[in-house]
Amino acid sequence: MRDFICFGHRGASGYEPENTLSSFERAITIGCPWVELDVHAVEDQLVVIHDANVSRTTNGRGHLSALTFRELRQLDAGKGQQVPTLREVIDLIDRRCGINVEIKQAGIAPLVNQALAEAVRSGWQPEQFLVSSFTHQEMDGVEPRFPRGALFDRRQDYCQTARAIGASTINLSRRLVGRQAVADAHDADLKLFVYTVNEPKDIDRMLGLGVDGVFSDFPDRVLERLGNRGHES
Repeated sequence: MRDFICFGHRGASGYEPENTLSSFERAITIGCPWVELDVHAVEDQLVVIHDANVSRTTNGRGHLSALTFRELRQLDAGKGQQVPTLREVIDLIDRRCGINVEIKQAGIAPLVNQALAEAVRSGWQPEQFLVSSFTHQEMDGVEPRFPRGALFDRRQDYCQTARAIGASTINLSRRLVGRQAVADAHDADLKLFVYTVNEPKDIDRMLGLGVDGVFSDFPDRVLERLGNRGHES
């Protein structure tokens, strides 16, 4: 079986508030080799939050663009956690696992480059990051030394698009994955990662299809299934 990677989706977000320091620490404790997170910019600060509106994941309301950085940091992101900065997450993880940085906002690739370059200067390797986005043109602004992932939530020519933006991975919605998509990716020398895979039957299906990894809110479930398959082989 090809190497299979379990990404903690927004950390271990099935157990802790998503995209918080506690969620990333929980994912590491579980044993995730990678975590995934989302970044926006507020006053040129990269903040780790999925939505452009804070209402779903914090006790605040409104669009990020209407908030100052200080106002955002005063919000409760769950269990008393702040919305962290990307720098804080990188410092917390401290090379204990890789980080998939998903760019959620157009035009912030230069800020991502700056943050990751600073991490490399402190001892990280470029290969310990994966930068991805649904906004594929955003990848043009990502430094080539950082691996790129092309995100998709609808059917199209995944491989051609990924190649065009210099991506090494296709990150695909679970509902779009079948044997042909896996075969096409591997024939193109691309890895195929699948989001978001939480249920045991779905985890087993992805393992059976031969995908290269999954994003999960419950990464312990994935690691348990991987362990079981290892004992069976």
